[in-house]
Amino acid sequence: MDWQQHAERLANEVTDPDSRWTTPVARTARHELIPRWWEREESGGWTLRIGTDNPELWMEAAYSDRSLITRVGKLHADHAEPEARAEGLPTSSATLPSLVVRMLRHGRLGDGLDLLDLGTGAGGLTAYAARRLGSQHVTSVDVDPYLTRAAAERLAPMGFRPQFLALDATVEIPGTYDRIIATVGMPAGPELRPMVGALREGGRLAITLGRTSLIITGWKHTCGDVIGTVERDMAGFMVTRANDDYLPVPTRLFTLARESDGEEISTGRYPVVDLANAWELRSMLEITTPGVELDYEQRDRNRTAYLAHPDGSWARASAEWTKPPTVHQGGPQRLWTTLERIRTRLNTEGSLPLLGSRARITPDGLVHLSRGKWRATAGAK
Repeated sequence: MDWQQHAERLANEVTDPDSRWTTPVARTARHELIPRWWEREESGGWTLRIGTDNPELWMEAAYSDRSLITRVGKLHADHAEPEARAEGLPTSSATLPSLVVRMLRHGRLGDGLDLLDLGTGAGGLTAYAARRLGSQHVTSVDVDPYLTRAAAERLAPMGFRPQFLALDATVEIPGTYDRIIATVGMPAGPELRPMVGALREGGRLAITLGRTSLIITGWKHTCGDVIGTVERDMAGFMVTRANDDYLPVPTRLFTLARESDGEEISTGRYPVVDLANAWELRSMLEITTPGVELDYEQRDRNRTAYLAHPDGSWARASAEWTKPPTVHQGGPQRLWTTLERIRTRLNTEGSLPLLGSRARITPDGLVHLSRGKWRATAGAK
């Protein structure tokens, strides 16, 4: 199968002509890392795709700049029966190559530096890094033993034999590294301690903060803090998980949001927004009010957004298209009011203080953000 021309085309699309990552992308048989994958149906379910059943589609999918979902819930595409369907949330993927390259650039890799690739997935970043640095300088970890095993078996014939570890990186990370790149959303707080501890003094990390789209980069100083910035770049990665699947959001969180009139009914200032796809708004809401869960429905021109928090707070905003919504809220916090304050700041100042802010990650895993007079800490209980 002539895959090289497809890989070269992809490399030209996602890297610059003088980039050090052009050759790794152009010479990596990405399709061999993704023999099967899931595609989303309009109904919300997932359809299995098997590469060998349609080689042309396989080449198109594997060498396009998009993420391919490889695991839904507990079912990996490799283990699904032909004609299978899956239901649930994605739990692993082959990340789109342009984002992989961006994260590698944020990591500032160089010859002789040891890299920890946190979140093996299908093994794409591991392959690019091993070709660039040499397998002996790359360690890749994932919570799912099958993912690390499959990646190791698929990379070996390509001549790559990095170290693979199946472990929960929010609990412990053996060894120390000059560079850490995480392609999974890392939670702030105690779960971030092992990663900070595994970064050598003078080393650099590039991560996304869990439940946000914020990319944080920084260097580890002698005091033990990692000091850097929130990049003017964003990425949406799956958050870490400790089990075979993500724990379901408790039904009770959205029951009131869907059914109750609430303690306060008002008219909102701004149109209903799908927060899951409004990355900057979603990120700021998570930083200011951590733990808010989201849901969104659109039927014809009618749009409804739901917010729910474990403390019992909830909000429902409904409207036709861009008309001011009717807002119902209840519980100890007014979640939609909080969101509208964020949107007012965005509209007034033209931006939020997140991107470009100073970031300091302390050894306890707390992430301290600041820009001008604005301050926030993620991970504090």
